[in-house]
Amino acid sequence: MRKIIYLIGASQILTFLFSIVFQREISLLHYINYSFYIASSLLFVSLIVYTVNTGFFDNVSKSFRQIFASREKLDTGPKEEMMPLSEIISFNYFPLAWAGLGNMLLMLVALAAYYM
Repeated sequence: MRKIIYLIGASQILTFLFSIVFQREISLLHYINYSFYIASSLLFVSLIVYTVNTGFFDNVSKSFRQIFASREKLDTGPKEEMMPLSEIISFNYFPLAWAGLGNMLLMLVALAAYYM
């Protein structure tokens, strides 16, 4: 829970920094735009990591590694077992997903305030 709060806080600071650096002012519209970019990026990364962790790409990555392995490695020596991609990338995606959802919720509240 603490990690999610830190991620939300860091993304809010990043939103304000982007607004200051790229727009030279802080406004509600700039906050909405940049918080949407950051929240959607967090959600996208968490969904990609979730997809990889489920083993969806294991067979594809294994076949690519077998095809692009050098012929010498395949012809000489014992075949060593290749680790599946889902075991190589063992990243906890829950904090990113919840931080993305939290930022999206804050963005929707700001969007409702903008149109009222």
